[in-house]
Amino acid sequence: MVAALLKSVCRIIFRVQVTGISNIPKDGKLLIIANHESFLDGLLLGLFLPIHATFVVHTSVLNSWLFRQILRLTPYLAVDPTSPLAMKKVIKLLEAGQPVVIFPEGRITLTGSLMKVYDGPGFVAAKTGAMILPVRIDGAARSYFSRLSHEHAKKLFPKVTISILPTSHIHMPEAATAKLRRKQAGDAMRREMQNMLFSSAPINTLFEAFLEAISTHGRKTALVEDMRQVEETYSDLLKKSLVLGKLASKITQPHENVGVLMPNVTNTIGLIFGLSAFARIPAMLNYTAGSAGIQSACTTANITTIISSREFITAAKLEDVISGLQPVNIVYLEDLRTNFTWLDKVWLLGFALWLPRLATAKNRPSDPAVVLFTSGSEGKPKGVVHTHSSILANIAQIKSIIDFSMQDKIMMVLPLFHAFGFTCGAIMPLVAGSRLFVYPSPLHYRVIPEVIYDRGCTVLFGTSTFLGNYAKFANPYDFYKLRYVVAGAEKLNDEVRKTWADKFGIRILEGYGATECAPVLAVNTPMANRAGSVGTLTPGLTAKLDAVSGIANGGLLSVRGANVMLGYYLHDQPGRIQPPENGWYSTGDIVEIDSDGFVFIKGRVKRFAKVAGEMVSLETVESIANHAAPQHQHAATTQTDAQRGENILLYTTDSTLNRELLGNSAKQLGCPELAIARKIIVLDELPILGTGKTDYVSLKNMAENLVGA
Repeated sequence: MVAALLKSVCRIIFRVQVTGISNIPKDGKLLIIANHESFLDGLLLGLFLPIHATFVVHTSVLNSWLFRQILRLTPYLAVDPTSPLAMKKVIKLLEAGQPVVIFPEGRITLTGSLMKVYDGPGFVAAKTGAMILPVRIDGAARSYFSRLSHEHAKKLFPKVTISILPTSHIHMPEAATAKLRRKQAGDAMRREMQNMLFSSAPINTLFEAFLEAISTHGRKTALVEDMRQVEETYSDLLKKSLVLGKLASKITQPHENVGVLMPNVTNTIGLIFGLSAFARIPAMLNYTAGSAGIQSACTTANITTIISSREFITAAKLEDVISGLQPVNIVYLEDLRTNFTWLDKVWLLGFALWLPRLATAKNRPSDPAVVLFTSGSEGKPKGVVHTHSSILANIAQIKSIIDFSMQDKIMMVLPLFHAFGFTCGAIMPLVAGSRLFVYPSPLHYRVIPEVIYDRGCTVLFGTSTFLGNYAKFANPYDFYKLRYVVAGAEKLNDEVRKTWADKFGIRILEGYGATECAPVLAVNTPMANRAGSVGTLTPGLTAKLDAVSGIANGGLLSVRGANVMLGYYLHDQPGRIQPPENGWYSTGDIVEIDSDGFVFIKGRVKRFAKVAGEMVSLETVESIANHAAPQHQHAATTQTDAQRGENILLYTTDSTLNRELLGNSAKQLGCPELAIARKIIVLDELPILGTGKTDYVSLKNMAENLVGA
């Protein structure tokens, strides 16, 4: 009677919605796992799960008189999750056929995301062979029964959803010791929890996700700022998005690819969401690519209109670049503003701001959402078409493994035309409720550390090259608030890793991505980190390795998953989307995946040289140089050689580097003699692309020109 009354009350005040009831098995040993958002979780599961189960609760819960009364409504077992003896009691319950509910985190989240997962529940699942039933609770963290510190994000009665996912199993690991088996089973349970969070994340459209974030976090929540240092709220950004979207809709057609040639400022983010709101597709143009590069992108993606800013064009000295574009219509925001009539102002203030869903166009999650362009570091750039669902799926993958939250402020220095910058800088913070500082250029090595210090940023994304330069100019205290520093786009230099650890006490988390995967494929996390690797693959990704002739360990990595692109725009087939074959995207990278799932990059297929019939990784050539001269920059490429097939050239900024020093490093690292560069060429600085990657196309052209010289 009491339970029925409580269920009715909770259904009304929390608008509880339960999905996936059909996933509950009829019989067999059953271990129900759930994320832990609030003190309400046990009550909600006890009331709404159609299973009479025993709840495993932390002993500290019994300290509360209120929760002792609630626990009287259901069987429970109070345990210390760190105690092996406690887990034996849980095993006995499961072996006796009693369904058990357990929270693998052991404690209520303080971040709103997944926290540490204890090994015990994973070992229990492996030991008993029980079916694991994942249950995702969403919404309770926003109630006053949670332990989140941000009071402005809390609501008296938030909507709560309970998602029941399909069952799975954890098999007992084959390890040498019981301690190691327990650890590996715990890792498997952590992956189950991460998969649960990813699989149950709602996927809609970019603008709809933005509106959901406004509803969740509140219109007055301060959110984003740029170098004007004016912090704009959700309401400010919504208004900006609606205005820019309305203006853009007057000069473009629905579902048209619209070129965006803009810097890292809040107006650019507003324009991206505005185009999305009115069913236009932002095509993010690389303003560092020159006239030829931008013209090529426009041709490839059938872009006839580019939106830019006169102020930006003047400041970046792009007048000659713009004048060289034909036949493309360049529209400037400064001119567009005059098209916003008094009727538009009435529409905005009297209707659109309050009912944005009704005032904007409808998109489907499967519709194209953005066109990004590959960096061109090894060839002609291609247009990569991503849907709303692939971008949001990648964000859900990232959030399931790293706890970005409302307490964070992300420093985004990577340009928004870069896939890393677009997803992690323009979209993820806004839909996750994290604050954001967008900085116009990653090349201001002296200024950026000061801005990070001044604005209290807690997260920094960058490339190895950029991070190495920030470290040179930063005061040891500039990064005192940084929780996460994530490196991607190129291999993390060991010297950069060591400098950040020694000077700032910060462990850089190396990741791995591709524009075609929106972009994050794998990343090290605080819970799963292995030096030298790029982390484990994100939840929901399936991988396969194809053998490559001449490569003994590892293979060519292909991936399939929700974050993989819709397809390519190719230069020789403009405007036509070419999807990946059977959904598989071939990364072009040779990788090795160890028994724990950590990915080690051996090199790109295109970055292997065939010397005297042997395959030599240019990554290895660069590693030898980095070991010999860690304070300098190095990049390897090849040139044609009639007798040896190919020669390896090393470009370096170290004028004292020679083959003898490289040979000594090769011996210490255990690398073959063939991996020692045949020629060494000194440059004042290596050419880099606007994304921070080394410009290997330019280096390759320089190398081939040496042949004829």
